[in-house]
Amino acid sequence: MKKLGFGTMRLPLTDPNNAGSVDIERFKEMVDAYLSSGFTYFDTAWPYCGEQSECAVRAALVERYPRDRYQLTDKLPTYVLHSFEDRDRIFQEQLRKTGVDYFDYYLLHNINASTLPDFERYHCFEWIKQKKEQGEVKQIGFSYHDGPELLDQLLTAHPEFEVVQLQLNYLDWESLGIQSKKCYEVCVKHGKPVFVMEPVKGGTLAELPEAVEKLFREYAPEMSIPSWAIRFAASHEQVEMVLSGMSDMRQLLDNISYMSAFQPLNETEMVMVKKAAEQINKDVAIPCTACSYCTEECPKQIAIPQYFSLYNADEQERKTKTFTAQGAYYENLSLAFGKASDCIKCGKCEEHCPQHLPVRKYLEDVAAKFER
Repeated sequence: MKKLGFGTMRLPLTDPNNAGSVDIERFKEMVDAYLSSGFTYFDTAWPYCGEQSECAVRAALVERYPRDRYQLTDKLPTYVLHSFEDRDRIFQEQLRKTGVDYFDYYLLHNINASTLPDFERYHCFEWIKQKKEQGEVKQIGFSYHDGPELLDQLLTAHPEFEVVQLQLNYLDWESLGIQSKKCYEVCVKHGKPVFVMEPVKGGTLAELPEAVEKLFREYAPEMSIPSWAIRFAASHEQVEMVLSGMSDMRQLLDNISYMSAFQPLNETEMVMVKKAAEQINKDVAIPCTACSYCTEECPKQIAIPQYFSLYNADEQERKTKTFTAQGAYYENLSLAFGKASDCIKCGKCEEHCPQHLPVRKYLEDVAAKFER
């Protein structure tokens, strides 16, 4: 497979205020252009596009092309799981909605510290293996939004999983909250192919500060700004697929232009991407250096540096986005550490902060953002 995957979480709409109003005719045109350029991989899920993405895939792809022309991935979510019977009910409904007889890849959707108990409660790990044994799924895996420690535990306990879908982009690569690099390294350690989601961070890395955009434009004026983000993700050896949520033909054709004959970033370009991330991160709301001195005597064991990193990352997102992943990462961390709102204002964090930051005030900001 070529490395550019068609993510169907953000499709063209007839009504921008209605996530389920997929413009099927425009989607068909995009599917035709994508397949005719030699790309074959599509990714959908139950909640995408107001729960209409799977039906849109059927109308634009499955009903119009033979089954051997494409690979299709779907996922089992936990929020609609309320019984053991729900596993097969949802799976059969997904087959009906997409119109296929099997999925090339089937993933447990969004495993993290919050959702893992539900996947375990309903024996989903054993269930998904059975789906593969029965031929209804060709390969199994999971999408993941959490830290490297839990990921390592999962892959150690369940070596049967064949792929891992990770949030990976150059802004989250060194992020203390998202930890894309460390999660990627865990997959390398276990020899698992990585499928990348959010390579452009939901469009955030398509609209950069002027100085950062100038850096890229001066080096390669013919290359689009999003191309740097997608090529960064695809340049890692363990990455087998990079998903792009393409919502119009312009985005699709741009992606095709440089991914048809993909060339990894060279050393100079990798350095430029690193500089771009550093430049973007200079203008952050909370100038924390993540030294972690503040946590040494925190009586509530609050993950202060990680929470500040997530806060900064969320502030960098496009204001028009209706969903960001940082809230999920915050919730996951809060299961093991104290919440920002647990702060008792003892001031020990500020006594140890070499940057002399008003940590207690910043924790209030974090709580206001993520605990609403």
